[in-house]
Amino acid sequence: MKINKEIRQISKEMLRASFTDDHLDTGKITSVVESLAARRPRNYLDILQRYKRLLRIEIEKRHAKIESAMPLGPTTADAVVERLKKKYGADLTTEFAIDQTLLGGMRVRVGSDVWDGTLRARLKRLEQEL
Repeated sequence: MKINKEIRQISKEMLRASFTDDHLDTGKITSVVESLAARRPRNYLDILQRYKRLLRIEIEKRHAKIESAMPLGPTTADAVVERLKKKYGADLTTEFAIDQTLLGGMRVRVGSDVWDGTLRARLKRLEQEL
């Protein structure tokens, strides 16, 4: 789907209007969508799809997925979460997952940022170098 300049501009304006004190506000999101639905400008469905995509990206920026081969201890988990919140803000949500295929170490994903300190990744790099 080709997105024209007008759709991009309107969806970005809608995203900017969805924030309160640098945090997404569900009440504002609802009112912005209702306002657009009431006006029904040309290509409003495309605008809503683009806005939904921008919201998804913004939510992913504020969510961390922490994967490890074994369950992390409470002190380690708290330390990781605290360091991530220092970097990305206090409104960061976290999710812990266990993936035994990692063999050891930890992988952290926040939005499009990925830190991979797993044994599996190190072995893969070593294999590529040889």
